[in-house]
Amino acid sequence: MNIDELFKDKTIKAKGKVKTLGDWLFNGELPIDELLAYAGKQKPADKATCIEAIELATKKTPAIADEHVLFWVTKALKDKEPRIKWESARVIGNIARLFPANLGESIKNLLQNTENPGTVVRWATAHALAEILKLKTDGSEKLLPKIESLYEKEEDNGVRKIYLDALKNK
Repeated sequence: MNIDELFKDKTIKAKGKVKTLGDWLFNGELPIDELLAYAGKQKPADKATCIEAIELATKKTPAIADEHVLFWVTKALKDKEPRIKWESARVIGNIARLFPANLGESIKNLLQNTENPGTVVRWATAHALAEILKLKTDGSEKLLPKIESLYEKEEDNGVRKIYLDALKNK
C-alpha cells in the first residue's frame, strides 16, 4: 500500500491513517520529504493528517526531521485550517532543539498564532514556544518577556499552565 491508496481507503479512519503513516516514517519505509510533497497537494483534512503523522514520528524520533521539515511546518503555521496550525506547532515543539539557530521564522509565526480563537491552536503554540524557551539561546532569551506577557493575557487555564511551567523552568 502507498500513501495515495491509504488515503483512498475509506475503511481506515483518520487516526488509523496517522498511525500507519507515522509507523512508515518511524521505520524508514516512507521518506519524510515524500510525505511532505504529498501533503502539499492535499485538501486541508488530509494535509493535517499527514502533519499529525509527522508529529507522531518526531515525538518518538525527532532526528527524522531535517531543516526542510522545520521550514515546511513553519510555513504551515500560516494556514487557515486550525488543525494544520496546531499539528505544525506540535512538530516544531518536537524538533526545535535540533535547530536552535533556525527558529526565528518559527517563533514569529508561532507568536501570530497566540491570538488564535481556537484553544487547541493556542495550546499547541504554547507548547512549541515553551520548548523553544527551554533551549536557552539568544532567540529564546528574547522570547522570555513575550511569554510572560502571553501568560498574563491568556484566559484558558490549560494554555496558561504551559506558559507558567516554561517560565518556572527558565
